[in-house]
Amino acid sequence: MTTLRFKAAIYPAIAAAVLLTGCRVGPKYHTPPATAQAPPISYKESPTQFKDTDGWKVAEPQDAMLHGKWWEIYNDPELNALEDQLNINNQNIKVYFQNFMAARAIVREAHAQLFPTASLGPSYQRSRSSANLKNSTGTNGSSVNAGSQSTLTSLPFDVSWEPDLWGRIRNTVSEYQFQAQLSAADLENERLTEQANLALFFFQLRGQDALQELYTATIAADQKALDYNRARYETGIGDQLLVVEAQNTLQNAESLAVNIGVLRAQYEHAIAVLIGANPSSFSVTIKALKTKPPAIPIGMPSQLLERRPDIAASERAMASANAQIGIADAAFYPNLVLSASGGFESSTFKHFFDWPSRFWSIGPSLSETLYDAGLRRATVQQYTATYNADVATYRETVLTAFQQVEDSLASVRILSQQILKQQEAEQSAEQFVTLETAKYQTGIDPYINVVTAQTTLLNDQQTLTTLRTQAMTSSVQLIQALGGGWDRTQLPTPSQVSAKPSPADTAIQR
Repeated sequence: MTTLRFKAAIYPAIAAAVLLTGCRVGPKYHTPPATAQAPPISYKESPTQFKDTDGWKVAEPQDAMLHGKWWEIYNDPELNALEDQLNINNQNIKVYFQNFMAARAIVREAHAQLFPTASLGPSYQRSRSSANLKNSTGTNGSSVNAGSQSTLTSLPFDVSWEPDLWGRIRNTVSEYQFQAQLSAADLENERLTEQANLALFFFQLRGQDALQELYTATIAADQKALDYNRARYETGIGDQLLVVEAQNTLQNAESLAVNIGVLRAQYEHAIAVLIGANPSSFSVTIKALKTKPPAIPIGMPSQLLERRPDIAASERAMASANAQIGIADAAFYPNLVLSASGGFESSTFKHFFDWPSRFWSIGPSLSETLYDAGLRRATVQQYTATYNADVATYRETVLTAFQQVEDSLASVRILSQQILKQQEAEQSAEQFVTLETAKYQTGIDPYINVVTAQTTLLNDQQTLTTLRTQAMTSSVQLIQALGGGWDRTQLPTPSQVSAKPSPADTAIQR
């Protein structure tokens, strides 16, 4: 009769626990406004607002966006091949990927708390009492025979379950799901950073090749000038001073040409590390930078919030902090644990599985903190402050994103305008060299005027080459500021980060 009454009492408790698992305390999450004001219709520094560029413009329509492999907009097969290698072999990306996999595992760990736990603990014990325990009793009041031996074999099976009455576990699962989404966004942000760095180093290397080509042409021209002055000196027409001046000009150009190799080698080594190759066995073909920045689809300012992985990561941090408040709120409510234990126990293995050898126990336990000196309240206030800080961080991230886009747009546009002026300066310098060379050859002006004109032309050409390289790298920085080819739809859903990964993703790397 006792057993029947006990079972009759536990079933309503289980039914009530199942019904109460639908409760979930804590604030409901809503994404707060990103900025105090709505984004403008167009970017302030967009080239569509200005004239007089060297042809650079944004792609049409203005609300278009980059997708997928954004670097293919440059139409450079070698860059495409390097970017493909980077996506597979870059070690920093692999670190962030493993961080993401760890975050997904934590989600599954938290989700497991929603279910009962069962354990099996078979044991065997053989013991002998002391021979000096005459006329003594055991701890349970029974007599103990001196020097006796005993055997105890047990096979207990335990089950326990803590129903999620107030949503503590579900809020914990949500927190870790948001953290896993944050980790996924961090992974994409790191991937974009590495991709952009590769493109930056690639175009800077190509810029060094362009400078090398410029100095090669300059050295050839200086060599002709030296040969000309040496021939005049050897025939008694010219002065040895002119030969020395021409030789010095040539030597300076040769020295500068050699120095170009320093930066080129460093860019090449940096590219090797990015794609996971050994710098000692990696090289990039020599090819001067000739192209202009392509027309880049910049989209509308209102789209930027959906395109940047760092903004997505910051927003998910807010959602995670909001779930933490719910976890702290659940501590104000009682906890219910349902547990059951049963099995077989016998002093002889022969009767181990006999029906009288069975044992069992079942029953709920309820606990509630009555006094904690304000600990729970302070915990809620702590997580609330964390959430508020994450809101401020989110809004700062959004503002920084708009700043970076405007900075990059201004850079590309202003460099494009400067290139026009520098091209005019280069043309004037070429005319300067032509006129001074003619005057020198007719004996009107001294050779030092030719050297001055050649130096002016070289400086203008070098500046123009540098500006064209900066324009290309600024276009890469603009694409990075816009979020590359990523958008928020690529962020994994809570169910996706909770799913079991493939064996390949969880295998130990060797």
